[in-house]
Amino acid sequence: MSLLELTRVGKSHSRGSRRIEVLREVSLEIDAGELVAVWGLRHSGRSTLLAVAAGVDSPDAGVVLFDGSDLNARGATVLGDGVGYCHQGVGVPRGRRVIDNVRAGPLARGVSAPTAHSRVHRALERVGVERCGELTLGDLDGAEAVRVAIASALVLGPRLLVIDEPTKGIDLLDRDEIVLLLRSLADEGLAILVSDGDGSGLSDADRTLSLAGGELHGKTSPEIGALVPLQRATGRNTAA
Repeated sequence: MSLLELTRVGKSHSRGSRRIEVLREVSLEIDAGELVAVWGLRHSGRSTLLAVAAGVDSPDAGVVLFDGSDLNARGATVLGDGVGYCHQGVGVPRGRRVIDNVRAGPLARGVSAPTAHSRVHRALERVGVERCGELTLGDLDGAEAVRVAIASALVLGPRLLVIDEPTKGIDLLDRDEIVLLLRSLADEGLAILVSDGDGSGLSDADRTLSLAGGELHGKTSPEIGALVPLQRATGRNTAA
């Protein structure tokens, strides 16, 4: 059984009086230690796919399983408790300090202030922005903002990281470094699902799929017998 399994997932959105089928019987499996990228043009449904995969949005049809459990079952609390989700469109107060923003998740889950502080510093260091803790979110450039968003997910110790377009609008050098960061996290055992709008951030993915017309194309399941890294994921170490 894979860590994440989508089986014949369907999703539609309303556009005026029309009902648009965004996802059509999409199936996908991701194992621990895999970096899987989904490419698609604008309005292809890639953001919807990632939101459904993370449990942020519910499918109209089909099933999404995380570690064998239905992500959309009543009372499920997997988001932030096994699944980390990053989306550049998710708004946060630009005047908030980076350290306060990353610390908010653990504190909301009852982690003591000293423990949360320690986890936050380890997460910021892991993604390479340990010097940005006292800055406000509005002070960050695009690449730093992506790294802070990843740190905010890692600090909760996820086993699956879902990231929507992490390289969008990022300079070439910074983009490559973010891709390398994601690759290293996957190599440490974290399952990662990432979307991309122009194909620029797919170079280090284990599998690359395309989404068009609501259908997912490519290798939708891991290779049989693929090796899974034995080292613990950094996200889990961060939450220790």
